[in-house]
Amino acid sequence: MYKTVKEAQYKRFKAIDRPKWVHMMASQIKLFKTKEFRWHDAGDIKSVKHLLKIFKVCKLTPGVKHWMPTKEAQYLKKIPVNRVPKNLIIRLSGTNVDGPAGKFWKWTSTVTTNPKKATCPAPKQGGKCLDCRKCWSRKIKNITYLKH
Repeated sequence: MYKTVKEAQYKRFKAIDRPKWVHMMASQIKLFKTKEFRWHDAGDIKSVKHLLKIFKVCKLTPGVKHWMPTKEAQYLKKIPVNRVPKNLIIRLSGTNVDGPAGKFWKWTSTVTTNPKKATCPAPKQGGKCLDCRKCWSRKIKNITYLKH
């Protein structure tokens, strides 16, 4: 929507094709000494090659739990779930509000208009995860977010 935000997103998008992108991303993640990392707060996977680069970053940051929401089912269908690094959870996002979760992928997320069906606590926590780490957990098969 905003010109400067769009420009920054396109700059990051183009950077993925740089030869040193994997090592640069891993270095940045290590620099911030974070225990959890969320991929793509705006944007998504652009190719299988991009997804495999993310796998390499995850392998270079074994002490970090990675979470990546995506609607790009066509790329996930080309990757066996057992190839996903153990420290990465990819959640296939539902395509419709109040619609079903994807069927072919092991971990999913959906959006609801019904507060009673939401399993994400963020709306009750000022829009923040706080100490919740459900999205990063492979034990949780589906996360349901309240539409906002």
